[in-house]
Amino acid sequence: MGTFKIEGGAPLKGEITPQGAKNEALQVLCTVLLTPEKVTISNIPDIIDVNKLINLLRSLGVKVEKLAHGSYSFQADEVNLTYLESEAFKKEGAALRGSIMIVGPLLARFGKGYIPKPGGDKIGRRRLDTHFEGFINLGAKFRYNEEDHFYGVEAERLKGTYMLLDEASVTGTANIVMAAVLAEGKTTIYNAACEPYLQQLCKMLNSMGAKITGVGSNLIEIEGVDSLGGCEHRILPDMIEIGSWIGLAAMTKSEITIKDVSWDNLGVIPSTFRKLGITLERRGDDIYIPAHTDGYEIQSYIDGSILTIADAPWPGFTPDLLSIVLVVATQARGSVLIHQKMFESRLFFTDRLIDMGAKIMLCDPHRAVVIGLDFKSQLKGIVMSSPDIRAGISMLIAALSAKGVSTIQNGDQIDRGYERIDERLKAIGAKIERID
Repeated sequence: MGTFKIEGGAPLKGEITPQGAKNEALQVLCTVLLTPEKVTISNIPDIIDVNKLINLLRSLGVKVEKLAHGSYSFQADEVNLTYLESEAFKKEGAALRGSIMIVGPLLARFGKGYIPKPGGDKIGRRRLDTHFEGFINLGAKFRYNEEDHFYGVEAERLKGTYMLLDEASVTGTANIVMAAVLAEGKTTIYNAACEPYLQQLCKMLNSMGAKITGVGSNLIEIEGVDSLGGCEHRILPDMIEIGSWIGLAAMTKSEITIKDVSWDNLGVIPSTFRKLGITLERRGDDIYIPAHTDGYEIQSYIDGSILTIADAPWPGFTPDLLSIVLVVATQARGSVLIHQKMFESRLFFTDRLIDMGAKIMLCDPHRAVVIGLDFKSQLKGIVMSSPDIRAGISMLIAALSAKGVSTIQNGDQIDRGYERIDERLKAIGAKIERID
């Protein structure tokens, strides 16, 4: 397992460009299974989880060609369906939660899709019911091998229908959309997710010949087509990484410009950080954050009550940035209640921040009150271990602001979501070393 050694307490300065969005990449890469024609995708992040999915596609027989850094062509004209029944697939598919999104395309084009129970971050229970209930609504037969933890769906031809999702699952919506584009007739999905990455997926599918309307709303309509063609697609910058760099700049009192952020796709992210007192300016499509030498102050509600920041489905605040907000609040003036509604284990890393000197009261698995230190008491470096991607980057930000040396073990978790993070942070002055 990789380990990061960080010497904190020094301001950073410079420009940093966000990588391509991990969550979009995991969706759009699966669309290549819907057509025998060539699909070219650019701005693909070079991170562990995405590379695992690309390797899984290779194992399925997809022809993969690397054109340049972050740019690949894919052609699924000779898909090897027997691989789905192999022991290698059970192992490879289970190693990546994003592998669930190959099921919809395989079911739509080949009439069957299988997947072992997928792994991923240990951040709480993330059920798969929405995915499979959607496939069943489209006419698929579902089976589950409890002994092998193996899921399967089969159908001669999917048929469009109306469905009301019981949760606005992003990956669930994506999977159902990819299945429905080749279904017979019209499919209506109500309570659909509408995140920018889901919008990107729908726009890509439309460029391949799909007929999807309502993109960006929670009511999506899909007229099934007989086949899809190839296309070229560029992935958005990663909004989670953009939020991470905003938090990093504030915590380290650094002057940083985040380049090419696709501002119009950031939703409430900028305004949420402004509620913490962080100054950020829009300069074209860049975000400029000045050095917060005098700190930053958390806003209160109009009646004077404590600010609450909670996650919610889009256009609400993404749950992937709550850990960043929590860390940033540890050095603010004022207090804030962090309410993690969607996952029950993502706040447990606060114990490590408390060990560093932060004032945090963990109320329950979903809520924490942070009492800001206003930089009057600096966090101190410690040895810690990253339980998941988002906690890991939050620990890294805390370490870069802390006094002394911190060691983050299990750094491979951070590498699952952030591309060459040590090199990119060094370029703006961070003192960080990777110890393999």
